[in-house]
Amino acid sequence: MDSDSTQVIKESKDPSSEYEKASMLEDRYFLEGPRSRIQEFFFTIRVLLEFIKGFRVLHFVGPCVTVFGSARLKEDHPYYQLARNVGGRLVKLGFTVMTGGGPGIMEAANRGAKEAGGISVGCNITLPIEQKPNTYLDKWVTFNHFFVRKVLLVKYSYAFVVMPGGVGTLDELFEVITLIQTKKILDFPVVLIGKEYFQDAMDFFKRMVLEGTIGLSDLNLILLTDSLDEAMLHIEKHAVEKFKLRRRKVPKPSRLLRE
Repeated sequence: MDSDSTQVIKESKDPSSEYEKASMLEDRYFLEGPRSRIQEFFFTIRVLLEFIKGFRVLHFVGPCVTVFGSARLKEDHPYYQLARNVGGRLVKLGFTVMTGGGPGIMEAANRGAKEAGGISVGCNITLPIEQKPNTYLDKWVTFNHFFVRKVLLVKYSYAFVVMPGGVGTLDELFEVITLIQTKKILDFPVVLIGKEYFQDAMDFFKRMVLEGTIGLSDLNLILLTDSLDEAMLHIEKHAVEKFKLRRRKVPKPSRLLRE
């Protein structure tokens, strides 16, 4: 048997490859259009149960700030250390730090919160290449659907800090801005940390204003900075003070609901 045939056999036995193929086929089938009514019903039930699971886990975490950022950056990267400091500073403001629960920037922010004695939570996602919850989480929940995860990352937060990241981070940024712009959520502060990294994005926002596709006031939703002091003052002014946040006793879990 030649080397090419051997390679084909090896690839066909790769579990991750088979998983990806199965996932692709499932997605294509779903996107073909309507399935049977019973299939659509059970899909809806699975989504509902996923929401309920998230609500149960996160019900007692307190007011959060969600930190978005890349999963790919390692501990020795400057942005990792910056995110770690962000987590610690948010705890000092009285917030629970929420992330996507994975590695990289998410881990760094959770780690900083944990080291500062605060509460650290995560909304993890099941991926073909498994993303495990990082080790600095007090509570976490793992979702199968990105849209469920994004709802929970927004639901409990009074501010959003966006660190350097990839297309997933940009997706989360635009999701939050869209929700604020369309008044689906209140005008919570959105802070981009990393001037050099995000400058092109801000230039594009300004181009959108010039083209008339967004309003000039939409830019007021975003603070771009390298200063953690400026970022924290902005969050304190536009979240803590604006919404008159006050500390209160954490509600007790219900035995009846097995919380």
